[in-house]
Amino acid sequence: MTGSHEDAAQVAAALRGEPGGHRALYDRHRQAAWRVARGFADFDADDVEDVVQEAFVRAFRSLAKLKEPARFGPWLLAITRNRSLSRLARRRAGRELADELTREAEVAASEARPDPDPEAGAELELVRRLIAELPEGPEKETVQLFYVEGALSARQIAERLGVGKSAITMRLERFRAKVKRRVLAEVARMRGEGS
Repeated sequence: MTGSHEDAAQVAAALRGEPGGHRALYDRHRQAAWRVARGFADFDADDVEDVVQEAFVRAFRSLAKLKEPARFGPWLLAITRNRSLSRLARRRAGRELADELTREAEVAASEARPDPDPEAGAELELVRRLIAELPEGPEKETVQLFYVEGALSARQIAERLGVGKSAITMRLERFRAKVKRRVLAEVARMRGEGS
C-alpha cells in the first residue's frame, strides 16, 4: 500500500484501537508537520515541537470525524498550520498586552510628570494585586519571576523551574488574559463612577 491507501489503513487501525495505529500515523507524518511549523519564522525549535504535538493531539482526538481517512496527511498539515497561526496570534496579543502594561508601569513610575494619571496608577496597582491574589503555585511563581523580578526570559524561567518553555509561555499568556479582563473591567467601573 502506498500514499493515501496507507493513510486510510492506518486511520482504520487507529480507530479500531490496534497497537501502534496512532504511532504509525505519527511516524509517517511527523516530518511533514514539523516542516509546516518550522516555516513560521518566529518559532524556535521548542515552539515547532509544541505545535507539532498539539496538531497530532488535536488530529487524534478528532480522528473519528475525518470523513476521508485517505486524506489524513493534508488534514493534519491544515491542523498544524492552524495551530501555528493560533500560537502566533496568542503570542502577538501577549506581547501587545505586555507592552501596554510596561508603558502603564513606566507612566505610573515616572516622577517627572507634573500631572500623574490616576487611572494608570490604578491599573498598575490592579496588576500588583492580581499577582498577590494568585494562589501559591507554579503560575504565581512564574509570574513573579517574569514580571516582578523581571530579569529572566521565559526560557530561563523554564530551566529554573524544570519545565518546558511552552508551559511558561502558557502560564504567562493565561495571566495576561486575566489581567487584561480585570483591567478593562476596573477601568470601565472607574470611568462609570467618574461620570
